[in-house]
Amino acid sequence: CAVKAAQVLSEIAKNDEMKKPCIEADLVVTLIPLLESTDQEMLLHAGRAIGRICYDNRDLQEELVKVGVISSLVRILTDYAESEPLVHVDLLALCNLADLDTAKEALSKTKVAEQLVKQLRRAENHERLEIIFEVLQALAENDALKVQLVEAGVQEVLSDILLRLQGNSQAEDTCIVKAASDLIVSLLLGVKMLKELACSKENTEEFLLLWGRNNIQTSTDVKTTTYGHLNGNCIRMVQVGVIHQLLDLLEKHVESGDVSVQHAALSALRNLAIPVVNKVQMLEEGVAERIQALLRSEMPPVQFKLLGTLRMLADGQADAAEILGQDPMLLNRLVQWCDVKDHAGVHGEANRLLASIVRHNRSQEVVKAVQEAQGVKHLVSMTTSEHAALQNEALNALAIASAIDLDTLEASFKESQLVQSLHRLLQDDNTTPEVKYNSMSLLCSLLNSGDLRQEIEEDKIKETLEQLCSHSNANVVKEAAATLQVLKGEP
Repeated sequence: CAVKAAQVLSEIAKNDEMKKPCIEADLVVTLIPLLESTDQEMLLHAGRAIGRICYDNRDLQEELVKVGVISSLVRILTDYAESEPLVHVDLLALCNLADLDTAKEALSKTKVAEQLVKQLRRAENHERLEIIFEVLQALAENDALKVQLVEAGVQEVLSDILLRLQGNSQAEDTCIVKAASDLIVSLLLGVKMLKELACSKENTEEFLLLWGRNNIQTSTDVKTTTYGHLNGNCIRMVQVGVIHQLLDLLEKHVESGDVSVQHAALSALRNLAIPVVNKVQMLEEGVAERIQALLRSEMPPVQFKLLGTLRMLADGQADAAEILGQDPMLLNRLVQWCDVKDHAGVHGEANRLLASIVRHNRSQEVVKAVQEAQGVKHLVSMTTSEHAALQNEALNALAIASAIDLDTLEASFKESQLVQSLHRLLQDDNTTPEVKYNSMSLLCSLLNSGDLRQEIEEDKIKETLEQLCSHSNANVVKEAAATLQVLKGEP
């Protein structure tokens, strides 16, 4: 009756409320010896029951490792490598335990690396690949297991997967490609691993470019379980000097005009610039200056990635924004790209970088430099974007700039009809509450100019503000009342 009893327990343990009674009845202790059985049905039901009872219970999982469950799991994976149901249950168990340091230590004394690589080779569906990648990513944090995985040939299998799926547009394939390239980079990190891989410089560069092409951090299309280590990888890569290798590679291909390499290297640099600690180090090491050699590029994909990389470096970094904001060559090129009509990506990124430079460095010199480069009209135009996020970025940048040096900007504001644009935003029922709020904040700054105040009064914005005092959004109502007070000259 043991097989049937294990099957009943595996079904009972599906219910969260039944897990505690199972634990209190010492059923886990009773089930563990059954993992030594040679009956595949017994192994299947006992494994499921243990997995379900212990799921999300760290103390119980630690106990499992302590009583030797790791050796049983690796034995099952080895002896029944062709049994799909058993392999699935076994991989789920390893997935749940692999984050434990004690489990990694125990696994490092087994031949789990060989078995996982074997399963990776024969995996045919996305679900199986995702589970294996999650296990491998956790194990790659352990130096001993990292070496074992490389010795077992995991990098060749990962490269095959990348070549097979490269260019596929399906969301599931994209996730797998990203996970594979990220795992390759995990294996590359650390002095020991660079020796163990025995890769040539060219192969290391190839892996880095693959990572740049295939890893994005915009994040709604990725699963956090698979990509939890991505930021950590970015930080460690900068620490071991990867940026210099990428910059050398980038500069080498600027002259040859290899767009694919430039695009991939810039993608990698942009990803590396996401963690705040990396921004500081990359700026100190002159990344912003070195990649500006690409400003003369006429290739939209390179322009797009260059702008995105610079914007990521400037994000939250006043010093970087000041350097970029006082570079005449960059600002002039930026303004040119703001006018691009046939490449929406370049147009959008150029405007966002311009707004970012003003927002992140509250310097009068930067405001004057942007004005001299004729960038103000583009920020005003950006307020009418179809994307609320871009509208808010522009409105915030203009509010900061007008608070710093309204006298310098006054003529440009009048010429670009900023007051009229703001009035249209306030009147439009489709404008989001946040955009309305930021529009009124900017209006308050403009009221400090006599000429602009006159425009505001002539455009009858007062009536619109009075209507907004009964808006459904409390913040809009509050800001409308405050703006009316300023307009009337009240304290």
